[in-house]
Amino acid sequence: MALKASKFIWHDGKLVPWEQATVHVLSHALHYGTSVFEGVRVYATPRGPVGFRLTDHIRRMFNSAKVYRMKIPYTEEVLVEAAKEVIRANDLVNGAYIRPIAYRGYGEMGVAGNIDQPACCSIAAWEWGSYLGEGGLEQGVDVCISSWQRVAPNTIPALAKAAGNYLSSVLVTLEARRLGFAEGIALNSDGYVSEGAGENVFVVHDGRIITPPVAQSILAGLTRDTVMKLAALAGYEVVEQNIPRELLYLADEVFLTGSAAEITPVRSIDRIQIGAGKRGPVTEKLQSMFFGLFDGTTEDRWGWLEPVLPGGAQRADRPVAV
Repeated sequence: MALKASKFIWHDGKLVPWEQATVHVLSHALHYGTSVFEGVRVYATPRGPVGFRLTDHIRRMFNSAKVYRMKIPYTEEVLVEAAKEVIRANDLVNGAYIRPIAYRGYGEMGVAGNIDQPACCSIAAWEWGSYLGEGGLEQGVDVCISSWQRVAPNTIPALAKAAGNYLSSVLVTLEARRLGFAEGIALNSDGYVSEGAGENVFVVHDGRIITPPVAQSILAGLTRDTVMKLAALAGYEVVEQNIPRELLYLADEVFLTGSAAEITPVRSIDRIQIGAGKRGPVTEKLQSMFFGLFDGTTEDRWGWLEPVLPGGAQRADRPVAV
């Protein structure tokens, strides 16, 4: 998907023109993958544009940095406000994708780098449509089980959203595209379902919604958490348990979740039709509840909607009604 350039990027404390937000070729992150990042959606609402769970995303980036002993020289609050500033400066108030990133920059080569050197930070934003293709949210997508497994426990920490982890995702995606699929699902080192290249996996089977636990080499996705809370609110039984590969084929519904992918139904896996071969009723209900957060039909009980424009209602510790 081609990147649509915006005007400005927040780069180490100030807004700079998009084309000037550059780094040195000997930056540590470029050679060793030492960066942590997030992906945040901005949605238009009747109350103005909102960053969806923006603070939660920034907090997770700090947690990822902690795993790699990376010192971010800004507070969470500063980066949250910087993300909003980027949206306003680029006039992306009708919807956008925000990419905050912290990385080890230029200064010392070698695998460990200089852990005392503060990380560099940038925040970009641009227009980004449906991640898994136009029509995927309604019609569903075709996926495959990848021959590439997710990393085993105690090798690379899967709970950290680090750039190096995504070399695995690159291999999964390249294989899927080469074989004619929209996405690939990876198994873990024990042969159980882990996650998609950039999404968490949910299975609807015998009236229950099942998803792999965080111990199965997955990223604990914020959209995953959102869906689990919405599903519980709707009265569905949500279970975290190991999922064998063949259960995917026998499922009534399968869907993928992620900040970019949102809630995308799966219509086939390995050319085996899932359920009716189209978006199922549970997936459709959860999509309706999720997107209802932004048109006001679903109450924001959790304070997930964070206004971007000055003067908007601020994120609160207590539930905020839409």
